[in-house]
Amino acid sequence: MPKKINKNVAILGFVSFLNDASSEMIVRVLPLFLESIGAGGAFIGVIEGIAGSTASLLKIFFGYFSDKFKNRKFFAFLGYAESTLAKCFLPFVHTPIGVLWVRSFERVGKGIRTAPRDALISSYTTKANRGLYFGFHRALDTFGAVAGPLLGMWVLHKFGATQYSTLFKFALIPAILAVILVLFVKEKKFREEIKKERQKSKFKLGRKFYYYIFVVTLFTIGNSSDAFITMYAGTLGMLSITILLLWAIHNITYGLLSVPFGVLSDKIGRKPTIIIGYAIYGISYLGFALTKSASFLYFLFPLYGVYYAFAEGAQKAFVSDLVEREDARGTAYGIYNFGVGIMAFPASLIAGILYQYVSPRMPFYFGGLMATVSTILMLFV
Repeated sequence: MPKKINKNVAILGFVSFLNDASSEMIVRVLPLFLESIGAGGAFIGVIEGIAGSTASLLKIFFGYFSDKFKNRKFFAFLGYAESTLAKCFLPFVHTPIGVLWVRSFERVGKGIRTAPRDALISSYTTKANRGLYFGFHRALDTFGAVAGPLLGMWVLHKFGATQYSTLFKFALIPAILAVILVLFVKEKKFREEIKKERQKSKFKLGRKFYYYIFVVTLFTIGNSSDAFITMYAGTLGMLSITILLLWAIHNITYGLLSVPFGVLSDKIGRKPTIIIGYAIYGISYLGFALTKSASFLYFLFPLYGVYYAFAEGAQKAFVSDLVEREDARGTAYGIYNFGVGIMAFPASLIAGILYQYVSPRMPFYFGGLMATVSTILMLFV
């Protein structure tokens, strides 16, 4: 294992740290803000679903464009800049429809940047250190998700528990810093492929790859927006500041374990690591469904973080394992992120309907069931 991380991967990690700190300040209280301006569970599901699908529809295109134009950095920069611009409008929105437009606009940036950024990270890896590098990136991304709720807690404590507009303004600071930092990343030149390989369609990536995408997509149908966890914690009597603390605990767990579990995936293989992660997800979601005690959430939130540490980095590293063609990896990551993202709308819509019209517990039963099915299917990848 290398003693240090490539400096460009490190810079991209800190970019994600800052951007996620900004996003998490917003996202973790956004359901509470929406409820305060009259949005119900079903409409919150629609907002999260449309926002996620907006991003996913763009991921294949911009992953492909980054291959075609041989420039990952430009699209990564463009995506971070667009998201930051969208966040500037959020403090001035006071209706659920307005939030829908701004949230969707902000997710366009994610759709632009995600696949090119992942392909850029992959360009600096080998099969022996891929789990480490993606685990490192996920760790910094996640520690940003720790910093975000903690900063949000400070803002709400200082300015008032319902001063969401003030919080949204503070969230712009790390977002702007992230955009500036992207400029210091150096693009790595594409390895020249043999003529025969260059003639192949960038979408001919093999049956195993597409079966893997199918399984990940199926799992994602049960992986609805974390907004429902925030709302469910509220029904158990948790205050907004306490919920932010729980998300900080969740992300500390995720961040601390991302690198060691990434290294573990380098040693035992990506597939076993993902399978363990899916199984833990199923257990944590069933735990959310069954608990009647707010205090038990202090166990479930970090357990949910363990799932992320096992699966998130390993899933992305597995894409590079399955697609060895460097000149097609932007497309491969676009397809992967599209598969994950396109299910955001049905996943959140199903969860919103179950939450509002059946029971707040039902989205978690459904998620646990889909995780169980996906765990079994992953055995055959």
